[in-house]
Amino acid sequence: MKLKKVLLGMLVGVLSLGFVACSSSEDKGSDAKATTQLEQVKEKGKLVIATSADYPPYEFHKEIDGKDTIVGFDIMIAEEIAKELGVELEIKDMKFDGLLPALQSGNVDMVVAGMTATEERQQAVNFTESYYNGEISILINKKDLDKYTTLESLKSVKIGAQKASLQENFAIETIEATNMKLLSKIPDLILELKNGNVDAVVVTKQSVTGYLKQYPELTYANVNTGEYGAEGAAIAIKKSDDLSLVEKSNEVLAKLKSENKIDEFVNKATELAQD
Repeated sequence: MKLKKVLLGMLVGVLSLGFVACSSSEDKGSDAKATTQLEQVKEKGKLVIATSADYPPYEFHKEIDGKDTIVGFDIMIAEEIAKELGVELEIKDMKFDGLLPALQSGNVDMVVAGMTATEERQQAVNFTESYYNGEISILINKKDLDKYTTLESLKSVKIGAQKASLQENFAIETIEATNMKLLSKIPDLILELKNGNVDAVVVTKQSVTGYLKQYPELTYANVNTGEYGAEGAAIAIKKSDDLSLVEKSNEVLAKLKSENKIDEFVNKATELAQD
């Protein structure tokens, strides 16, 4: 009987030690697990961004050394953020209206795509500080310069705009367009205008400079865009009370602004888009 008690005591002791060891191991594993968005990016060793690479000079495709490459000043900014975090940069190209769903589902860490932090979007995701202002303009055929001189003159014609963009909102809210064609890709909208399938396209001035060189029959309408004259681009990050990645990105953006690097990136990207 005593022997059984001794053996039972030894067994309980061994099990207890095992439990403590397992608990200790689990605690260590839990402690080591990344808890903030910033730590998660650093732990996996790469920053995954979503963009819509049809929007020069922000982001666009360019053949470099015989290889299709996504470039643009947004990409240069993302590279600087990745460099500051000490991780690699991975770019996922998709339609503009698929960017925020990809972010919300956790497929990417941030959206860097010349996106404006509208009130509606701020309800769904977090945003960094604005890093660049782009002027909204109306693109038309040169032959129509005298025809479209006010927002009122555009109200009843067919307007093109990028789907789920600030330009779409501008067409609906400011022009009060009643006939619209919404597409996901800027090049498709430019071709629709060139081919006469739409009468005007709402764009940001900086995003179509290269297209004007390619299609000299197109130009900007002499129309005052009013309060929508400037839009601020910001980086979107998944909605959370954890602002670690937002704050770190803001630090990088502030540094780039103070060194005039963003203007430098814009100039480089614009030249690249026009080559």
